[in-house]
Amino acid sequence: MAMMQVDFGGYARQLREQCRQANRRYSVRQTARRIGVEPAYLSKIERGEVSPPTEQTIRRLAAELGEDVDVFLAAAGQISSDIREIIVQRPLLFTELIRGLSDLADQDLAVLVERVRNGR
Repeated sequence: MAMMQVDFGGYARQLREQCRQANRRYSVRQTARRIGVEPAYLSKIERGEVSPPTEQTIRRLAAELGEDVDVFLAAAGQISSDIREIIVQRPLLFTELIRGLSDLADQDLAVLVERVRNGR
């Protein structure tokens, strides 16, 4: 599925508010404490007043809110450090591969991903 550009803070707030509807423990204050940041900082993130946080904070927030970490990182304009390291090890091959696959339709790309997962 193609990912469109997303406002990270708004997306984080939307997810937290959805969680809060089911469980009151997802207030800004309680969520911030569980992920190890100040409530004021999380509030600023959600309002888009500061840049998205570090990868580690995004990882903790994704886990807290039940979101896929790679989707959350992409919403923040970041990629996972393990993916970055893979690309850095063989930059020409991976950048050419990614650019070459960028025009594939989602269903064709999904088929290719499934083949790679299955070792074919």
